[in-house]
Amino acid sequence: MLISAVGALLDGAGLGHFVLDRNMSVLDGSLGILPCRIMVADDDVEPAKRMLRDAGLGHELRPDVT
Repeated sequence: MLISAVGALLDGAGLGHFVLDRNMSVLDGSLGILPCRIMVADDDVEPAKRMLRDAGLGHELRPDVT
């Protein structure tokens, strides 16, 4: 659900993104061993991080990305 919410926020802001490992959860039986990730273009990283923080989702960013 979080991936869908973040994707919707990125879409609304006009920031292109790509979801990695979306179909891998089928292979691991939905155990969450292989989490999905959202990737954005290098030029969109800062606006995307700012948008996630403004939406109260900054804690979901990887520590090495903040």
